[in-house]
Amino acid sequence: MSTPTQTPLAEFSESSLQEIQASLEKLERRDWWLWSLAIVVMLLLTLAVASLTFPGLLKIEDPFFQYGLNQAVRGLVGLVLLFNTYTVYQQVMIKRLRRQLSKQLDAMSRLEMRAVEFRKQASIDALTGLANRRFGEQRLAAEAARSQRYGHPLTVLALDLNEFKQINDRYGHPAGDQVLKEFAARLNSAIRVSDLAVRMGGDEFLVLLPECPLEQVHGLLARLRSLVVDFQGHKIPVKFSAGWVGYERGETPAQFLARADQTLYADKRAGKSRGTEVPVTR
Repeated sequence: MSTPTQTPLAEFSESSLQEIQASLEKLERRDWWLWSLAIVVMLLLTLAVASLTFPGLLKIEDPFFQYGLNQAVRGLVGLVLLFNTYTVYQQVMIKRLRRQLSKQLDAMSRLEMRAVEFRKQASIDALTGLANRRFGEQRLAAEAARSQRYGHPLTVLALDLNEFKQINDRYGHPAGDQVLKEFAARLNSAIRVSDLAVRMGGDEFLVLLPECPLEQVHGLLARLRSLVVDFQGHKIPVKFSAGWVGYERGETPAQFLARADQTLYADKRAGKSRGTEVPVTR
């Protein structure tokens, strides 16, 4: 399957992540610099405390030495006060930047969640939870191209519910929706992980079966039989018509899909109902 082009949202997210990463690296460097400066100040304080003991040990009574020592201590105290003020300011700025980065990450997380939900809504049928027609046709084109390139078998199974209009007329549209949802659930549970079940619209469904020879479709149809929907105490048997074809090299996805539809309509005209009955082997 071809890789989709990068969307503007993805480009925006990548750019924002790079900016946040750069900001985090800058904060790390500032933290490292503050720690290094703190170590230097601690060493200076240690030297200052040690220097205060030298006059007593050496019994130095030179007034100029005492004056210079006092000036040095005062300068060191001023340096410590200045350093503490700067450190407090830097810590406040770092905390503020971290809060801003946290808000940006939260906003990006919400944006990404919305993007995922949007992509899901764009590819999933809202009623049945199956893939929608647009996504199914895209996947069909990709699988047909793969089959064309490598010669792997690809089967398409088209399904259509029988007497679905009568179900809506007799029990109401909520009953019809329930039938569609339960049939879709049964269909989705009957296929393999590599397969794709699609609601093409109305009561029409399509199943893409990569790496599946034609003769294996009978097993799938057997797993769909005996479906009876219980709606408000009414037992509604679900029957369907089916048509399936294998991909022929050189044909377009539209031609491939048209052949599947032709076999489905032929099956429907022949009156072969599957569902509560065992599928007919052909």
